Amino acid sequence: MIVFALAMGGFGIGTGEFAIMGLMPNVAQDLGVSEPQVGHLISTYALGVVVGAPILAILGAQLFRRQLLILLMSFYALGNLASALASNYESLLVFRFIAGLPHGAYFGVAALVAASLVPVHKRAKAVSQIMMGLTLALLIGNPLATVMGQSMDWRYAFGFVGLVSLLTVVLITLFLPKNPQEQRHSPLSEVRAFNKPQIWFALAIGAIGFAGMFAVFSYLAPTLLEVTRVDAVWIPVALVVFGMGGFVGNLLGGWLFDRLQFRAVGVILVFSAMILSVFPSATGSLPVLLVVCFLTALMVALGPALQTHLMDVATGAQTLAAASHHAAFNLANALGPWLGGLAITAGFGWQSTGYVGAATAVAGLMIFLVAWRRPEPVPEAS
Repeated sequence: MIVFALAMGGFGIGTGEFAIMGLMPNVAQDLGVSEPQVGHLISTYALGVVVGAPILAILGAQLFRRQLLILLMSFYALGNLASALASNYESLLVFRFIAGLPHGAYFGVAALVAASLVPVHKRAKAVSQIMMGLTLALLIGNPLATVMGQSMDWRYAFGFVGLVSLLTVVLITLFLPKNPQEQRHSPLSEVRAFNKPQIWFALAIGAIGFAGMFAVFSYLAPTLLEVTRVDAVWIPVALVVFGMGGFVGNLLGGWLFDRLQFRAVGVILVFSAMILSVFPSATGSLPVLLVVCFLTALMVALGPALQTHLMDVATGAQTLAAASHHAAFNLANALGPWLGGLAITAGFGWQSTGYVGAATAVAGLMIFLVAWRRPEPVPEAS
C-alpha cells in the first residue's frame, strides 16, 4: 500500500501537469487567448517546479520524509483547486506557477522512500513503480481530464486533480509509517554535497534531452486538428496512446538501468532523436501518427534511469538531487513548448515540433557523452 499511496500522488501530479495540453483549444477559447499563450501556462507550471524543487527540498531536509510528503501534497491540492477557480488568464498563470512548486520535491522524496524499501540492485525498478503513477496519468488521467474539460469545462480537470491530491494525503497518512531512525541532513550539508559535476551533468541531460518529448506533446492537440485534420474526439484517443507509450517507457527505463547502468541513458537518447525526427512526416496520417506518438512517449524511460543515476552520484545530497531531477525535467517541460512555439510562430508549421525535439535529444546525447567519460561512483543504498 505504501507504493500505491506514493504512486497515487504521482498520478495526481501527472494529471495536473499534462491536463492543459489536451485542453489547449478549450482554454484558449474560454480565456480569449491564443494557443501559444496557453503553452505559456505549461511553461509557467514547469518554472514553478524548477524554482520550488530545490528550495522546498532544502527547507524540508530536516523533516521526516513522511511529514514532508504530506505537506507537499497538501500544497499541491491547494494550487490546483485555486487553478480551477481562476477568473482570468493572468490569475491562472499565477496559480499554475504556485501549483508547480511542490511537484519536484514530492517526486524526489517519494523516489527515495521507494528505493529505501528494496535492495540496491532493484532501486531503478522501485523508482519506476513510483513513477508509474505519472505514466498512468498520461494513460488514464490526462485523457479523462480532456474528456471532462471538453464535455463540461476545463476547470473541472483541475478540481479533479485537487481531490486526487487530497486523497493522496489521506493514503500517505494511513499507510506510510513513521521512521524515527531515518537519516536526515542539514540544509547546508545538502547544498555542499550537491556541488558535484556528475550531478550537474545528469540534470543537464534531463533539462535538455527530454525537452523534445514536451515540444511534441504540448502541441499534439492542435497538430491533430490543423495538420492531421481529424475531429476533436481523436484528441483523447491520441493521449491514451501517448500514455500507453509512457507507461511502457517507464518500466523500460527501470529495466534498462538495472542492466546497463548509466549507458541506458545514451541508448534512450539515441532512440528518441530518431523517433522525433520522423514525427513531422507522420502527421499526415492518423494511424501512423498514433504509432509515432506511442514511440515518442517511450522517452519517459529517461525518468527512472536518470533518477537512479542521481542516487548513485549524489551521496550526502540525495533529497536535493532527487528533487532537482524533477526540476530539470520540468525545465525541459518549459523549454520544449517554448522552442516549439517559436518554430510554429515563425511559420514552420505545427509538425515542426518534431525537428525541434530531435535537436534537443541530440544536444542531450552530447552532454551524456561528456558525462560518460567521467568515472562513475559505486552505487550506495539510499
